[in-house]
Formats: sequence, structure tokens, C-alpha cells
Amino acid sequence: MSESRLDIRALQAPLKAAYREDPETAIATMVVRSAARDLSNPLRCAISPDAAPEIVWESGAHPGVGGAAGLPCSGDLLLGALAACQEITVRMVAAAMGIELEELEVVATGQFDLRGTLGISREAPVGLTTLRCDTRVKLAGDTDPERARRLLENAERYCVVLSTLRNGIAVESTFALDGA
Repeated sequence: MSESRLDIRALQAPLKAAYREDPETAIATMVVRSAARDLSNPLRCAISPDAAPEIVWESGAHPGVGGAAGLPCSGDLLLGALAACQEITVRMVAAAMGIELEELEVVATGQFDLRGTLGISREAPVGLTTLRCDTRVKLAGDTDPERARRLLENAERYCVVLSTLRNGIAVESTFALDGA
């Protein structure tokens, strides 16, 4: 069965009704945590989402700060989250609208100044300085241009990661020493 044949509206109808009835049930918490890893290697780590604890994502330091090639760095994971969210959102919106996709490609690109991360320049920021997400969609068959426009508009509007990055949120962070 093709994606556009999946009845997203029917799938989501009871969820929407429940969230309207009790808005507190619409609050979802996601947790990702460190996974067991050899702490003697400072260039690698592993993390696992609580939603799928059998899944372990490995990450390494970027080669520009001394890491080895072959592992995604944390910036790659951030860009991957954006690309995955945008693709899933396009797919779900298309399915909800009954629009069949022929091709879909999402490319997320970020840039950062390695001098900031290495602490060699106080003027160089730590973190991404540019972020771009390009989504290219080819629709199957003849689709009304207005519906196609709404598809793209809604996909951009409902992408959680894109909205979070664009709007920014307060991020709390704690660091603690055990036994100190």
C-alpha cells in the first residue's frame, strides 16, 4: 500500500479527540540518554532514546577537532533530526491530503567555526552559525497547484524540529559532580 493510501486522518482522529477532551494528555516527553560506552575514549559516545532503548546511536567528535571520520558528530545528529522531521512531516501531510509523492529529498546543511569549539578564538562562536534545510518534492500525477502549495506550507508549519530551531526555546542544563 502506498503512503498516500494510509488514512492519516482516521489514524489521528481519536488522538485529536482525546487531546481536545484532556489537553494534558497531549504533552509528550521524550528522553535520550547516554548508553554504556568505554569512557577511556574521549572521542566517541553512544546515546539511546527511551522510546526505543534497543536503538543505540553512536557519535564521535568532528574530525576538525580531532575526531576520526566514520561516525556522525553531534552536529550531524542535529541536522539529521531536522531532515528526518521535515521528511516525516511532508510524508504525513501528503498522506492526510491524499497526495501521492513520487520523489522526496531533504538536505539539511549547517556550518560552524571550529575555532570556537577548540577555544582558540573568543570571537568565534561555539555552535552552528548557519543552518539550512532544503526540501524538494515531486508529486505523482497531476496535482492542483493550490493543493501542492498547501502541502508545502503545512509541511513547513508542522515540522516540530524546524519550528523549535526557528523559534528557539529556553534550554536548561545542569552539570553535577557525584561524590564531591
